[in-house]
Amino acid sequence: MRVFLDLGWFFKKHWKAYVFGTLVLALVSFLSLVPPRVIGQVVDLIDTNTLTQATLFQYVALIMGIGIVLYVLRFLWRVLIFGAAFKLARQVRNDLYRHYTKMPKSFYHQRTTGNLMAISTNDVRAVQATAGEGVLTIVDAILLGGMVVATMALTLHWQLTLITLLPLPLMAILTSYYGSLLHKRFGGAQAAFSSLNDTVQENISGMKVTKAFGQEEAENTRFRNQSAMVVEQNVKVAKVDALFDPTISAVIGTCYLLAIGFGANFVVAGTMTIGELTSFVVYLGLLIWPMLALGMFFNVIERGRASYDRIRDVLRAKSDLQEVSEAVAKPIDGNIEVEIDEFRYAKTDSPVLKDVHFTLKQGQTLGIVGKTGSGKSTLLSLLQRESDVTKGSIKLDSIGIDQFELDRVKEAFGIVPQEHFLFSATIAENVAFAKPEAALTEIIRACQLASVHEDIRRFPEGYDTIVGERGVTLSGGQKQRISIARAILSNPAILILDDSLSAVDAKTEEEILEALRKTNSNQTLIMSAHRLSAVSHASLILVMEDGTIAQAGTHAELMKQGGWYKEMYERQQLETIVEQGG
Repeated sequence: MRVFLDLGWFFKKHWKAYVFGTLVLALVSFLSLVPPRVIGQVVDLIDTNTLTQATLFQYVALIMGIGIVLYVLRFLWRVLIFGAAFKLARQVRNDLYRHYTKMPKSFYHQRTTGNLMAISTNDVRAVQATAGEGVLTIVDAILLGGMVVATMALTLHWQLTLITLLPLPLMAILTSYYGSLLHKRFGGAQAAFSSLNDTVQENISGMKVTKAFGQEEAENTRFRNQSAMVVEQNVKVAKVDALFDPTISAVIGTCYLLAIGFGANFVVAGTMTIGELTSFVVYLGLLIWPMLALGMFFNVIERGRASYDRIRDVLRAKSDLQEVSEAVAKPIDGNIEVEIDEFRYAKTDSPVLKDVHFTLKQGQTLGIVGKTGSGKSTLLSLLQRESDVTKGSIKLDSIGIDQFELDRVKEAFGIVPQEHFLFSATIAENVAFAKPEAALTEIIRACQLASVHEDIRRFPEGYDTIVGERGVTLSGGQKQRISIARAILSNPAILILDDSLSAVDAKTEEEILEALRKTNSNQTLIMSAHRLSAVSHASLILVMEDGTIAQAGTHAELMKQGGWYKEMYERQQLETIVEQGG
């Protein structure tokens, strides 16, 4: 029952639907009591040989009329109660998705995609069932069950009612025990399904790698093992679930046995008529659903509780990025001051960045280079406030980055990441992702600046070409340039290219960079690159090594200093000459 308390916020919000739905259910239960009583009276009239044709037609018309009214009322309560349950599912999904979009990268490092998908689908459905079938079963069990028992005891024979209902406490004890078992096992089944989701998602996303290394059979084996685990966990749930119906059927059978055995004695003794016994047995039949509903209630409620616990666990996760009260809401121009004394990730002993200090004015270009693992990507993530600096500060326009509204920081930055992600939509829709209202002329202009317009024109559908999931129909270079066009169209104050020109040739790289320099002279550009020619024009170049700045200066200054930058630049230039000569 705890899950009903947890969902109290929803029931308060939609109390009208549940109150009116309950009233309709009460009316349905009340009208359901009439036909058994009519049947008993008809049987008594037959027994006394006093039943007339007119009386029979009246009773038949009454039962038919009640049937029509029940049809309408049952439709109505389904719309009210199940309709509200669908609204709960919609709201929980919306809350989850909104929560996902607000959480930082660290949240996704701790939770897998498959797990989040399972929570957003299977667990939400289980909670929806709690607000729908769960409410129905408990209300119907109490209302219909209570009315039937009261009618049997008050209008027919209270002693027979008491005798017949003796087995019910045993059923209540057993179903409660089954419910606690079901709660534990259903949580395990949902966790196993999440793992299976992870496996499927990873295999589909990484199918090219799987085939390239010939690991199809190994992955098939891994999937079969995960699938077998899901089956095993769900069989455990099914074994508990399967106990409800036999238990209830055994209890109902015992009730019938007591009703017929003792009822016949009461009829013989003259304290009960044959028609009253007939009505009593029909009423006992009406008790079958409330008993089954009670078993279903424990089943549904424990599934819902396990699922809602998983959902709340996700929703309770707090972002480590919090806005200050009265956060700055003004737009950011693009001046950057970085004073990072130290940064380390949570639960790590050694710092990832240390003593990183530099200043970048609006409209200038910063190049960040260095070996793999030197801290380039971490620095870029801190500049976008994906994490907060452990010691030190980052200022935008002379204001601490943590003093701005988070949305203002997001708006200020346009990012072209290393891993280019395109949606299963048209090229035009992908480019206009951050600016959906953009005209086609604006989209084309951005693509021209990114040197991808001519490639798009060659496609039969042009800008209406569907790129396929994650841009599977495009080459690596085309995906990179479309991602760059998307960032250009959003026109951010600060544009970050995180090794975003690695899949294009040197000539195209130079065309793109020249276009960026000419298009918006007020835009601050930050580039991380392995090919040093991409940053040679930068106002400031940082050479990162082991999380700190090993060298800093312009291209000319670094070439005079010597060291890693000069050696790597000359080596790359030599490689280019050799490749062109070949």
